[in-house]
Amino acid sequence: MTTEKRSVLVAGSSKAEIEALLPFARALADAAQGGIIVLGVVAVPDKVSLSAGALEARRLREAVERAARQVEATVILRVAHQVWREVEKTIEDEACALVLLSHASAPPPEWLRKQPCNVALVKPPFPPKGCRILLPIRGGPFAALALRYAVSIAESRHGEITVLHALAPGQGVNRAHEDLLKRLRALPQVTRWENVRGDPARAIIRASRGHDLVVMGAIAVPRPGDPPIGPTVARVLERANIPALVVRAPLDRIAPAIQQPVDYTISVVVDKWFAENTFHAREFKDLTQLVRLKEKQGLTISLGLPALNEEKTIGRIVRMVRERFMEQYPLLDEIVVIDSGSTDRTVEIVERLKVPIVRHADVLPQPVPMSGKGEALWKSLYVLRGDLIAWIDTDIVNIHPRFVYGILGPLIREPHLQYVKGFYQRPLRIGRQWEARGGGRVTELVARPLLNLFYPELSGLVQPLAGEYAGRRNALESVPFFAGYGVETGLLIDILKKYGLSAIGQVDLEERVHRNQSLLALSKMAFEIIQVVMLRVGAARGVELVDELNKSMKLIRYARDEFQLDVADIRACERPPMIEIPEYRKMRGDSKSL
Repeated sequence: MTTEKRSVLVAGSSKAEIEALLPFARALADAAQGGIIVLGVVAVPDKVSLSAGALEARRLREAVERAARQVEATVILRVAHQVWREVEKTIEDEACALVLLSHASAPPPEWLRKQPCNVALVKPPFPPKGCRILLPIRGGPFAALALRYAVSIAESRHGEITVLHALAPGQGVNRAHEDLLKRLRALPQVTRWENVRGDPARAIIRASRGHDLVVMGAIAVPRPGDPPIGPTVARVLERANIPALVVRAPLDRIAPAIQQPVDYTISVVVDKWFAENTFHAREFKDLTQLVRLKEKQGLTISLGLPALNEEKTIGRIVRMVRERFMEQYPLLDEIVVIDSGSTDRTVEIVERLKVPIVRHADVLPQPVPMSGKGEALWKSLYVLRGDLIAWIDTDIVNIHPRFVYGILGPLIREPHLQYVKGFYQRPLRIGRQWEARGGGRVTELVARPLLNLFYPELSGLVQPLAGEYAGRRNALESVPFFAGYGVETGLLIDILKKYGLSAIGQVDLEERVHRNQSLLALSKMAFEIIQVVMLRVGAARGVELVDELNKSMKLIRYARDEFQLDVADIRACERPPMIEIPEYRKMRGDSKSL
């Protein structure tokens, strides 16, 4: 069974261009009882990296989101070397019934001919209420489509239609043309009728005076050297001083044009992903709108706060997220602190604030006990109830609401995303001085080089080890979790493998200040992250790259004016996907056998 195509696609490269098309889209979508999709396309020159369009893409997305919200449109942002190929791909992916384009950026003839949907070239602005629409009928194959769209706009604006039956000298009337003329005379929207012979373009331009919009069908097959919409229509668009809508439908008999080869190299894929899937937190600061979108989709959202001896920061973080996201704006349905055995006042502070807190060691007791942040996050899937699950670290000194709405916003607004990572500037304190971008040493020296080497698809992640991220439950429960410091790296690799790069997003959270760890601690972290990458690389190739002999690390300490060697046992242990745990499946109401 095929799904009926009803979506109307609005494609443009600027806010002004898209905003001018949206009223036309709304009128035509309402008539077809379909939805509206807005495609913003940022063009990048052929020999320039697509990532160069990231900032312009973000600005365009922010601008278009506000306009699209007024017509409840879905927004898609794309960055491309070849704009028309990108529009074509979106038409296919979204199974669109109609695409609206600005007449000022008309597509090439071969592109126009091969589209599987209706195409409308629009010369704004949208006509006022009570408008009069001019509908020239010249016997072309798209006359019926032009009539349909003219009626839709007339109904939406309480307007009337003038039919201009314009024929060139010596032109006859075929049977289909006669049938259309009969239908026109019966329509209540048609209140005026004119018959003219002679130069059609001159007649239409003359008749356009006193009208607010002209709706015309394009030529089916232009002659070599003619405009793709035909010389008559092109003259009308250029010389008539009123808005216009030029339409055409697909013609199955026209042979498709030869497609240009597509460059699918990793560099292009990553550049494109970076430009299209990188967001900024401020795009989602309208919490009223986020809550509205959440409720419209029927989503529930949980925030997990992993903690271990965070008495200095936990209180302020809990108070902020509770007040802003539960009391002022109902974005979160629950907040739970997941404690990993704190020995300071962390638990006492949270309990005094009357926020739920659980010790992860008490959740789903396993035959083989494990410790670490990843273990706490894995077990929090059992504790938290939301459709979307977000985690933020609890050592953030400069806590701000953007750390929460920033990582949740893309998931709420972009249905295709499964997992969103935060990134930020991380100042590093050196003595009494702060270096603005000195943090993230393990990221830059270990994680990013390894990902570039073995998982280049993930090379566009600014901070793959960031502790602020969110995902859809169905994605998070379907992948394993490493118990320790390797959890972030493992999640990225496994979600990439299962859902693809397009399902991952990242968001700029501006700046994050937290306590910086010692080089010794960072060395342990790096060793575990290397193990995770090697385990996944080996598994993908069917070889064991890390065995039991490779899980101890010599640590060099400097004490009492001498160097000492210590040995640490650092093992990248992992838990299976939570969906495979019987207790979890029972709790979620899925009792089917594994």
